[in-house]
Amino acid sequence: MDPRPGAGGRERCNMMEQQGKTRLNLRQTALVGSMLFGLFFGAGNLIFPVYLGQMAGRTVWIAAVGLLITGVGLPLLGVAAQGISHVSGLRELAGRVGKGYGLFFTCALYLTIGPLFAIPRCASVSYTVGLEPMGLSGSGVLAVFSLLFFAATLAFSLWPGKILTWVGRILTPVFLVFLGLLAVTALLFPMGSAGAVDPQPLYADGAFFAGFLEGYNTMDALASLAFGIVVIGVIRELGVQSPSAIAYNTVRSGAVGCLLMGAIYVALAVIGAQSRGMYPLAANGGEVLALVARHYFGAAGGLILAATVTLACLKTAVGLITSCAETFSGLFPRVGYRVFAVLFCVVSLLIANLGLNAVIACSLPVLMFLYPLAITLILLALCGNLFGQDRRVYRWVTGCTMVAAVFDFVKALPAAVVDRLHLAGLLELAERFLPLFTKGMGWVLPALIGLCIGLVLHRLRPATR
Repeated sequence: MDPRPGAGGRERCNMMEQQGKTRLNLRQTALVGSMLFGLFFGAGNLIFPVYLGQMAGRTVWIAAVGLLITGVGLPLLGVAAQGISHVSGLRELAGRVGKGYGLFFTCALYLTIGPLFAIPRCASVSYTVGLEPMGLSGSGVLAVFSLLFFAATLAFSLWPGKILTWVGRILTPVFLVFLGLLAVTALLFPMGSAGAVDPQPLYADGAFFAGFLEGYNTMDALASLAFGIVVIGVIRELGVQSPSAIAYNTVRSGAVGCLLMGAIYVALAVIGAQSRGMYPLAANGGEVLALVARHYFGAAGGLILAATVTLACLKTAVGLITSCAETFSGLFPRVGYRVFAVLFCVVSLLIANLGLNAVIACSLPVLMFLYPLAITLILLALCGNLFGQDRRVYRWVTGCTMVAAVFDFVKALPAAVVDRLHLAGLLELAERFLPLFTKGMGWVLPALIGLCIGLVLHRLRPATR
């Protein structure tokens, strides 16, 4: 008990202020923004913007707008949606469509941002940026490197002590300093003019839509649905309780991290476009990043970039393994956390040995299927109060979107697979009846139709949740 006069009254006032708190101070805003940046910025955030620049050429600015919508705007909305919805996690949010769908979507999303694609990509990006430019290439080298990478990942995941915290606090600033130095140098002394580079056919015909779809590869909108509850929890711990205030502070705080991430995206995209003035189109963004680093700083630059990217990817992989293992051990409590951690590391190791290009190619159809479902779920959660969170609206929008997303999934499959499964006729049907299907946005009209049907049903007979 505080013996000072008036202390109890001041404590009560402080409690009342805390309960009615609606806005974080500047320090708290910066804290949440920094955490958002740390959660979202991983391997894909480096390699895809710079490769987009190489592909887009003189259309890089238009493509960058599309990338910023899906790579920055949607993740921010995804976190805000969970704040407004006041849910306890992704399963509860997706469960508004139905319990079965909630389980399905949660598993599919975590496997995608986890052991099937995002975690293997961490190892393959580290290998592509670090070892291949030094002449250490081949399946044997990749196998040894990925084995060591996931051995370290598993060790940190099973016993995530102070070392992981230390790496996280030291690594991110060092990495950003080097990346900032590289970006500023490349922009001040460009390798060529982006305006003089002809775009690849995909970007020449529709740079905005190509950039929009490139943002899918970052997987950040999916990650926002998985990690958003962490951000919301921090904001609540800082004293903000009202759902609308949480959403407001999420957007306000997230602007810090997202503006930084957006600035890095644009800088990398421009650097990628300028690199075409001296170098041909690379196979992937990892190669471009390594090439640019060695161009400006020689072997030392390549080594520093390789070390920081490897450590950054290791940290990301540890975070994803931990998150996925915790989620699945919660969904399936009979299987322990450590069993899932080992299983996910083994699966990630096997997939990583396919190589970066193969991992990206295999992930694209899955992302084309999941992203429309994630986008509509985010928008429904944001606007849910307008229709009383009526399950029928969720179900009609999700059902119609899923049908169209299947077509997008098929379209993104390798041509050889489409021919072997005789799916060309299905794609021709989709091209005929789904507007924007050729742009990868064939789900938009079906989603709007589902929304109209759901809203009509809600107006005719309002339903409880």
